[in-house]
Amino acid sequence: MSKKPENTTNSGETVMESLVSLCKRRGFIFQGSEIYGGLAGTWDYGPLGVALRNNIKRMWWKRFVDDRDDMYGVDAAILMNQNVWKASGHVGGFADPLVEDLKSKKRYRADHLLEQAGIDPRGMTVAAMDAAIKEKKVKSPDGNPVGDVRQFNMMFKTHVGASQDEASVSYLRPETAQGMFVNFKNILDTFHPKLPFGMAQIGKAFRNEIAPRDFIFRLRELEQMEIEYFVDPRDPKKVDETFDALYEEQQAYLLSLGLTQSKIHKIEVAAADRAHYSKRSVDTEFDFPFGQKELLGIAYRTDYDLKAHSEASGVDLSYYDEEKKERFVPHCIEPTFGVDRLALAVLSDAYTEDDLGGEKRVYLKLAPSVAPYKVAVFPLLRNKPELIKKAEEIYQNLKKVIPGVIFDDNGNIGKRYRRQDEIGTPFCVTIDFDTIEKGEGVTVRDRDSGKQERVSEAELISYLTNKIAS
Repeated sequence: MSKKPENTTNSGETVMESLVSLCKRRGFIFQGSEIYGGLAGTWDYGPLGVALRNNIKRMWWKRFVDDRDDMYGVDAAILMNQNVWKASGHVGGFADPLVEDLKSKKRYRADHLLEQAGIDPRGMTVAAMDAAIKEKKVKSPDGNPVGDVRQFNMMFKTHVGASQDEASVSYLRPETAQGMFVNFKNILDTFHPKLPFGMAQIGKAFRNEIAPRDFIFRLRELEQMEIEYFVDPRDPKKVDETFDALYEEQQAYLLSLGLTQSKIHKIEVAAADRAHYSKRSVDTEFDFPFGQKELLGIAYRTDYDLKAHSEASGVDLSYYDEEKKERFVPHCIEPTFGVDRLALAVLSDAYTEDDLGGEKRVYLKLAPSVAPYKVAVFPLLRNKPELIKKAEEIYQNLKKVIPGVIFDDNGNIGKRYRRQDEIGTPFCVTIDFDTIEKGEGVTVRDRDSGKQERVSEAELISYLTNKIAS
């Protein structure tokens, strides 16, 4: 593969505009409810977006569940008993700082306004944010004064069943983690695992964001991949080693997606900025076109969650060590990943503009592992039955072995190459008259370099599988 050229766009904003346009044009991502004017913070994934996300999720599940002997997959319900969220602290404390434009009545994140004013809000209390906004006379994006900073709970509240009383209240879960904590005893009783072990889940979460923004970066409906890894707190050194090992696995996973290593940053979260339950947190930030922002994280949650649910439910969530005849509450390390942010990181990192054959070209330099299609098969001409028949034969043979093969005969060959470049297909196979008349194999074109190579039909499958795996 050739070295990725530098993007020639002028700014991150331009890159984002171009990327959003490409995602809609090529069927990756559409605005949610678009024909009705959209709904802020929601996006729909088209066929290519679904394929990209599925590849991201499959690779995660394989690395963190299938390839390990200490992980148990679960899929907890989105709707849960309201007491789950009371015990976890979400009802009382899952909130963002909000201010209101006193003229337009629009609401904004107070920390976002401070950032835009050049003030770092990390570690600030609500009172400190309020004081800073008043002292610096920070205004809304419309240039109007804003009111006092107050907390805004981000959970979507609903009612279960026909009644609308307090007993029927539930919430759309704001995270998948609690579904694993409340199933901790079920895993113990069913599988009898020995510490350390983990529970893993992929699922939807919902957050009533005050100001969703930056395309699919900050959403009201999102998908998470989370692990709750339970460890023995009696060996602090081993706990630290496990934390570091899980962090390194996170980084290896990011590189397997094809992300540029120099754009990935480790941030040790200061005590003042950590969640109240966390003894240690490390964020992984990424250079998105709109700046260096959080991509994923890992937190040492200690025994906060299991103790909270044990006390609230009256159910014993401790672990019994058969060898030492001791009972204790395990501690938990939580690596967490956002599917949507990972998809955005992959797409923005892959977005590339260059010149090929004297013409400007836009393409997605996606790693074959995440590319929606690995191979596109073309007949050189769409009006020659003999070419189409041979191309379809080769397409069917490849499809049996390689996941993600597409047949494309729409438009001339140049337009097909450009289309496949834009959707990130690494290799294009063209069947021409030399294929059927001389038996001289097919032409394989490399997306990144544009170079073409003649490959015999007998060697085509091994040639492509080796290229895709490299």
